[in-house]
Amino acid sequence: MGGARVPGAGEGVVEGTGVTDRVARWVTEVFAPQVLVIGLPPVVGLVSDGWAGFRWGLVASLLCGGVPALVIALGVRAGRLDSRHIVDRSRRTVPLMVAVVAVLAALVLLAGLGAPRLLVATVGAMLAGLAVTVPVTLLWKISFHAAVSAGTVLVLSRVLPATPTLTVGLLVVAVVCWARVRLAHHTFAQVAAGAVTGAVSSWAVLALSGV
Repeated sequence: MGGARVPGAGEGVVEGTGVTDRVARWVTEVFAPQVLVIGLPPVVGLVSDGWAGFRWGLVASLLCGGVPALVIALGVRAGRLDSRHIVDRSRRTVPLMVAVVAVLAALVLLAGLGAPRLLVATVGAMLAGLAVTVPVTLLWKISFHAAVSAGTVLVLSRVLPATPTLTVGLLVVAVVCWARVRLAHHTFAQVAAGAVTGAVSSWAVLALSGV
């Protein structure tokens, strides 16, 4: 009945098959970090700078989301990774290092070639989030789902009406956190830490960038 909880919060999890568990898995897939990181830059670019910004956003998506997603997909196919969510924390190091390098490359490229300021800040927020969560996850399984979803909401609130975006976004982040705990992939503390980290790091970068 429901996701069976095991020691280690997600290491070797056996998931349930009930309706609630299926909803939780659906939420986990739809709001996966890879999905949000690939989808966010074109939206930010389009809303803030039109089609030119959209094209810049595609470049950011390819580097920030596409490259890490490809590495993870190859790892899953080869049997080195359990899934694209990398439930086993001990297997996260290499994919996360690839993500850091890819996001850093995107930041240097976009900033150097004159991409829209908000888009550069968005990629900077991604890098700031990784700078905090990657060292933490080597010792403790902080939730990347929670961190990326919270950071995404903060960024979207700069290009969409802030109050409704933050209101709806808070509900979405709460649902994402619920899903990760429901599936026993994380504890409440791990999703809470992820959400706070994602929100604070994104807010800090956006504020410092003046956007």
